[in-house]
Amino acid sequence: MFRRKTSGFGSYGGTRRKSRARTIGKILLVILILLVIATGAAAWYVLTPYGPTPQAEQAITTPAEGVTVKNTDQWIEFAPAKSSKVGIIFYQGARVKPEAYSLLAQSLAKAGHPVYIVKMPFNFAFFKPDAAQAILDNHPDQKFIIGGHSLGGVFAARYAAEHIDRMAGVFFLASYPDSKGSLGNSGLPVMSISASNDGVLQRDKYEAARTMLPANTVYYSIKGGDHAQFGSYGEQKGDKPAQITEQEQRNQTVNALVSWMKDIPATSQKSK
Repeated sequence: MFRRKTSGFGSYGGTRRKSRARTIGKILLVILILLVIATGAAAWYVLTPYGPTPQAEQAITTPAEGVTVKNTDQWIEFAPAKSSKVGIIFYQGARVKPEAYSLLAQSLAKAGHPVYIVKMPFNFAFFKPDAAQAILDNHPDQKFIIGGHSLGGVFAARYAAEHIDRMAGVFFLASYPDSKGSLGNSGLPVMSISASNDGVLQRDKYEAARTMLPANTVYYSIKGGDHAQFGSYGEQKGDKPAQITEQEQRNQTVNALVSWMKDIPATSQKSK
């Protein structure tokens, strides 16, 4: 009888072990499914960027009179026929193809400023925050300001904060610096342009970031503008409808930047 009881106990223990194994297996299966879903969602997010409008693409393939376009592996350059003005390095917004800023760059180039839209891996500035370095190395005597749209502005500010001696100024389009890009004591001219109908910009963080900018930072707000119309890529998820046209928002952006840049020298001090 003792042996029969032992056999029954062993059977019960084996059943419990099998039950636990099945439970663990189910948990692991659920975790695996969730990981697959998360990985797929992340891949979709990264690999489905906002592309340029046909008008923006045309600005590259058929440049405006007086502007030359060079589309390289590292950047898209918009160069005016004659320039004695500060150059511009531009970091794109997250998930936005660099070509989507070609109309903005074209307008700035027509005003006499050479513009370099940097190409980021997977269209995210955090994959290559030091992308501006190659442009500076290729143009040692040209003075540059640096800036960007949305997340691009965050990483442009980080680069500027680490290379203050090479930068002539920093600008933000619907963006702001984080602690790693604090410019409060940089001595650099800074301009921040926002839009009243921006539904993507986190206003609380935008306001809090003022403490990381110089006291003489120039702020400009575009009434009726939205987040996406700082570029040319159509509507953006989470944004509010704009009450002005993309061209009007671009014109205001360009006019504000050109006015702000008018006193920034075009050449570095060491080249004089």
